[in-house]
Amino acid sequence: MPEIDIPEVVAEVRKAFDEYEKALVNNDVAKLDELFRDDPRTIRYGAGEILYGYAEIKSFRAARSPVGLGRTLSKTAITTYGREFATAATLYERPSAPGKIGRQMQTWVKFPEGWRVVAAHVSLIDAPK
Repeated sequence: MPEIDIPEVVAEVRKAFDEYEKALVNNDVAKLDELFRDDPRTIRYGAGEILYGYAEIKSFRAARSPVGLGRTLSKTAITTYGREFATAATLYERPSAPGKIGRQMQTWVKFPEGWRVVAAHVSLIDAPK
């Protein structure tokens, strides 16, 4: 059974997650590309797109509008399993999407080059009343 939430591993993943968030809201495409695993098995389901493989994800990032990317996160939960596997989940709100709440899930794996997202899901729903 892997050890869950080893403090220094949680800190590593939190750092990678924070780097991702900073890159996302600043449209730092190079950093976003770096943080996704360059592999045809990497998957990203977005709010309006279905992307299979690093090449599709990279292409989406290159074409994405940099307008309205700011957001506020809440209820971020990072859970690690052993020293090389983690999940990160967060809710977000954007001024550009009033009355909506976003949900983001990421699966992170530690490779020799560092922590990388191997699967992600982003969705937007009506905010609960």
